[in-house]
Amino acid sequence: MRWIEIALELDGEAAEAVVEVLTRYGHQGVAIEQAGFPLETWEDEVPRPDRLMVRAYFPEDDQADAAKAQIEAALGHLNWLYPMPTPQYRVIDEQDWAEAWKVNYHPVRLGHHILIRPLWVEVTPEPDDVVIALDPGMAFGTGTHPSTQLVLEAAEELVPTLPGAKVLDLGCGSGILAIGAIKFGAAMARAVDIDPIAVKVTRENAEVNGVADKITADEGSLALILSEGVAYDLALVNILAKVIVRLCGEGLGQVVRPGGVAVFGGIIEEQAAEVEAALLTTGLIPYKRRMSGDWVVIEARKAE
Repeated sequence: MRWIEIALELDGEAAEAVVEVLTRYGHQGVAIEQAGFPLETWEDEVPRPDRLMVRAYFPEDDQADAAKAQIEAALGHLNWLYPMPTPQYRVIDEQDWAEAWKVNYHPVRLGHHILIRPLWVEVTPEPDDVVIALDPGMAFGTGTHPSTQLVLEAAEELVPTLPGAKVLDLGCGSGILAIGAIKFGAAMARAVDIDPIAVKVTRENAEVNGVADKITADEGSLALILSEGVAYDLALVNILAKVIVRLCGEGLGQVVRPGGVAVFGGIIEEQAAEVEAALLTTGLIPYKRRMSGDWVVIEARKAE
């Protein structure tokens, strides 16, 4: 089978809008990566993530022309709000699709001691490195997106302040945040995602990293966590701003224990105030923002 790749290079706000469009047509989600520099660039040399590359794939079949026309029509409507580049298309074989993205996925250093490496790349870590080995497959969470990086850095700092921490990874993707939390010292992590592929990938990555006994991953969302009746010391929620706002009205604050902390990613700077206002309605008090280009991560504490 052959697949059509559509790729657009955009700024952060426009990228979020395009992701929403491509999610309707892309097979197994949309890929987002920082554009304009090699991924092996060291953390202190990484430029501001002003440009993002958004990619999606759909089958080259008898519906391809219709899908392409629908995508371009939707992008045309977006062009009234944001300048839209001309989409770039290419056709690739299935085996190439599964492997091609790996060529540009290299080890990444973050925070104080975080080293993220692809499973197929061998590295010699420094003595104090916290190594997270990943094969994200078709799940979100390679560690290259600015939002994922900011949430990981927040977790690296927060987990040691919460002895024996129970951690929730809501929207776990590849499992990178749950795995990182355990490696930073958390006692256990509960990971959930509405995508069954993400749950499978999370379990596989937890096994590879030697933390499968401390991570429980299942298909589900906030409703599942609420039904379990557990309040967590630390919640890591790297999803879209509009979803965070919606979940605030569905009891999101209940998953964090009094005095516990939650970290929210997937937020563009212009959306931060709206997200913070929604968090306040749940009993979560925002106290810190982390920023990388247009992307914001919000840390909030549950009142005692």
